[in-house]
Amino acid sequence: MPADQHHDPFETRLAAALRDTGDGFHADVAALTAGGEVRGRRAQLLRRTAVLGGAAGIALVGLGGALLVPGGDSSDPRRSTAAAGPAASASAAPAASFSGDDLLRSLKELLPAPGEFAQESARGTGSGLPPYARLVYDDGGGAAAVGIGLRRVEPGSREVRELTRCPDRTLVDYDDCTSSRLPDGSLLMLFQGYEYPDRREDTKWWNAELVTAEGQHVSLSEWNAPAQKGAEVSRAEPPLSMEELKEVVTAGVWRRVVDAVPDRPGPSATGTPQAPPRTAPGESAGATLAELLPDGLTVVGRGGQESEYAYLVVDDGKGRSLVQINVQPDMSDVADQLYGDAETLPDGTLVTTRKGPGEKGAAGVVMWTADTMRPDGFRVVVTAFNTGAQHQDATRDAPALTVGQLREIALSPRWQALG
Repeated sequence: MPADQHHDPFETRLAAALRDTGDGFHADVAALTAGGEVRGRRAQLLRRTAVLGGAAGIALVGLGGALLVPGGDSSDPRRSTAAAGPAASASAAPAASFSGDDLLRSLKELLPAPGEFAQESARGTGSGLPPYARLVYDDGGGAAAVGIGLRRVEPGSREVRELTRCPDRTLVDYDDCTSSRLPDGSLLMLFQGYEYPDRREDTKWWNAELVTAEGQHVSLSEWNAPAQKGAEVSRAEPPLSMEELKEVVTAGVWRRVVDAVPDRPGPSATGTPQAPPRTAPGESAGATLAELLPDGLTVVGRGGQESEYAYLVVDDGKGRSLVQINVQPDMSDVADQLYGDAETLPDGTLVTTRKGPGEKGAAGVVMWTADTMRPDGFRVVVTAFNTGAQHQDATRDAPALTVGQLREIALSPRWQALG
């Protein structure tokens, strides 16, 4: 789906989902297209959206390391012996297992000030599932949910780039974000945003994503409320500053925890190992979408130029209009869920169109969609909005493309080159 139904694309960080960290902090798993929750393309649209919850996804935000803090002081009394120890090598002998209590103890000792703890929950490294720890922390300024999830990812992969890349402001409303490479080669993203990108509630979500050069992934999140969702804000901001988030997420203990997790392929939503997405060298969804636009539209913005997801901001002289494309191969297993009342073309292609309100809460926004699936499960979804950014109020009465034009674009054989 153009934009996920519940979060943002960063959200999008991920389509994946990301933080398979237990049953607490409930997380919304965003759908890629208006209409369903599907496996497929989540990294661009879901990256960092399902947060420390029970939903698994590609990027386990749901979706560690022994990385020492650059310039850190290992004598800091807040740090445990484990946290201050030497970094473990990813190629070393199998690490000792860590229990859930071990993770909770390390997290508490790394928090920056004495405080009270409640609602503790954790999973260690012996269950075969990604380990996590979460708790409610009160440093005297108000109770705040804090959670950490850990897993292993493929070094240098596209998933790593997506996990540590700041979201596109055209798609996500946030206060600040930085992405940097640390001296040891690790990638670190620090994000200050909101649990609800449409700001319908005042819950702030601050997040640190660390991926080491060896592929240890540590995801640390905090809120200014005692729960991710469904709780009143208890303080103006989450308890840890960005520098403190960095200290905790880069503490050495987390890499050792990840090293203790058995190697195993991650399951897909169907329970089978996920195959890497197919790509077509030289092709991009954004370039193809631009070439298929009707005459009279000027492209004034673009992003997400990959083989499976992209957006353009176009203007026909009447105001900006966001247009998004999602290309998803091998989606036959969700055809019945998504195309129950769809039109069937002579070649077996399923087509459905929709007109509805926007999903980010901005005033007057409408979303028009053409959703298609070929007989081999190749899905193409094109969506247009009457605003240049989903989280901003409408700038025109209707999108710059009609539903008929969206349908024509979605049915173009050009998309097959990306599948």
